[in-house]
Amino acid sequence: MENKKFTVTDDLLASRAQRFLNFIIDLAVQYVIWITVGTTIVIIADVTNSYALHNWIVSMGKIAKGISFAVISVFYYYLTELYFSRSVAKFLTMTYVIMKDGSKPTYKIIFKRTLCRLIPFEAFSFLFGTSGGWHDTISQTYVVKKTEFEKKKRIIVLP
Repeated sequence: MENKKFTVTDDLLASRAQRFLNFIIDLAVQYVIWITVGTTIVIIADVTNSYALHNWIVSMGKIAKGISFAVISVFYYYLTELYFSRSVAKFLTMTYVIMKDGSKPTYKIIFKRTLCRLIPFEAFSFLFGTSGGWHDTISQTYVVKKTEFEKKKRIIVLP
């Protein structure tokens, strides 16, 4: 029997519509987390009579808000994709993050993928060329449709 190797093919890749939906849903989830963290800090500051902390959170400028949102974003993508190979949006759209050979990305690759999302205008990289963005290309990862991926992997990997 010949030894077949799995490789990601175009038919497995998530569509542009799925990727756009992933972006919108993940952005909404991150926003909810960001608001929740800020509100929690304000509540804790009020309970502990830490008015300096309360005032700092309430009077944050645009740059500080942007940095705090970026920190939430990095933790969100890194932790969800590291442990589950998918974010909340990828769970809802039934897609995964995988390597070319179908394996789960390592923590270093997920970290690289996550940091690439911080590149200015990276979200617009989907408008050009392939269905993947710069965070996919640079980290050499793929977002695939869960059902088709599992079906193809079962056929190729199992005898």
